[in-house]
Amino acid sequence: MDKQVFTKLNTIFKEQFTTAPTDAFFSPGRINLIGEHTDYNGGHVFPAAITIGTYGVGAARTDKLVRLYSTNFPDTGIVEFAIDDTTKLPHGNWANFVKGDLIALRGYGNHFDHGFDLVIEGNIPSASGLSSSSSLELMISVVVQRLFHLKVPRLQLVACGKQAENEYIGVNTGIMDQFAIGFGEANKAIYLDTNTMVYDMVPVELGDYVVVIMNTNKPRNLVDSKYNERVKETQEAVYCLQKELNINALGELSSAEFEAAAHLITDPTVLKRARHAVTENERTQEAVKYLTAGNLVEFGKLLNASHQSLKDDYEVSGVELDTLAAAAQQQPGVLGARMTGAGFGGCAIALVKRDQVTTFEDQVGQAYTEKIGYAPSFYVADIGDGAHWVGPIAEVLA
Repeated sequence: MDKQVFTKLNTIFKEQFTTAPTDAFFSPGRINLIGEHTDYNGGHVFPAAITIGTYGVGAARTDKLVRLYSTNFPDTGIVEFAIDDTTKLPHGNWANFVKGDLIALRGYGNHFDHGFDLVIEGNIPSASGLSSSSSLELMISVVVQRLFHLKVPRLQLVACGKQAENEYIGVNTGIMDQFAIGFGEANKAIYLDTNTMVYDMVPVELGDYVVVIMNTNKPRNLVDSKYNERVKETQEAVYCLQKELNINALGELSSAEFEAAAHLITDPTVLKRARHAVTENERTQEAVKYLTAGNLVEFGKLLNASHQSLKDDYEVSGVELDTLAAAAQQQPGVLGARMTGAGFGGCAIALVKRDQVTTFEDQVGQAYTEKIGYAPSFYVADIGDGAHWVGPIAEVLA
C-alpha cells in the first residue's frame, strides 16, 4: 500500500477540515479479462481487481454533516451536505456517487445518526474504462461500514454500488464492476455467473507473460454514450426470443440454441447485439478453462475473438480501441488483445511477453499516435485485493 499517498491525504485532511482523520481506506479499479457486456445479459464475466484505485482517509463526525474533498477535483473544493439529504448535486459532481451509495445503503435498513469527513485521491485515469466510478462507490461503502460499525455482508455493499450507479447516476450497468472491486483478491480473477451470482476465484498464472493496459486517453461519459442503448437492444432481443423460448436472459443460451431461434429477431441490429452477448458468454467459459489449464495461446485467441465481436456485432469499440487492439495483435510476443470495459473509448488490454513489454509499448504507441494524433498510455496490470479498510491512520503512517 502506498504510504506516501496516505501521508499526503492526511496532510490535506488536516488542512481542509482542521482536524485529523482516524482511518485509511483503499478501493481498486478493475480490468475484465474477458466477458464484455455480458453482465447485464445474465452471462459470465472474468474480471480482476488491480492495484491502482482510490485512496481515502476519513473520520466520523458528531453532527449529521458530510464533508468531502477530492484531490482529483480541487476546483470543486469541499462538498457539504446533511447525511440524510437526497437532493442531487449539479450534473458531473463526483459527490453524487456518495449520495447515491448512502441512499442505497439506507434502503437496506442501515441507519446513519451522524456524518463523516472524507478526503480521497484516485490514480485511475478518468473515463479509462477501469471503473473509477465503481471504485468510488465501493470506497464509500467500506468507509461507511467502518465509521458506522455496520455488520453487513460484502454482497450488500456491492449491490448498493450497483444501485447507486443505476438509479441515482443513471447508467444501466450490470454488477460486474462493483463485484470485482468488492470481492477481488491478489493474483486471482473472479469467474462470476451474473445470472446466479455463483463465482470462483481463479488463480491468474501467466508465467512469462503480463497483462498490459493500453489507455486510449479518449474522454468518454457512459451516461451520454450509447451504453444504455445497448442494454435496451439486448432486452429487446430477449423479448423477441421469449415468443418461443422460456428464457429471462441471453446468457442462458448456447450459440447453437441462439442460432436455432435467431429468426425470431427481425431487426438486424438487435440480432447482432444478441449474437455478441451469447458468443461472448461462451468465450468467457472457454477462456477460464484454457487459463486454468495453462494454455495461454488459446486464451489469447479468445481475447482477439472477443474484440472482433465487440467491434463488429456490438459496435462499442471505435477507431481508438480498434487501433490499439490491431497494433497490439501484430506485435511479437503478444498472444492476444482486446478492449476492456464498456468501450466508447477507455482501455484495451494485451497479453504480452514480459521481456518484450518495452518494445511493445514503443511500437503500439507509435502506431496509435500516427493514426489518432495523440499518444496512448500504458500500465502493467498487477492484480490486487478488493476494497478494504487499510487500518488506523496512525498505524498506516507509522
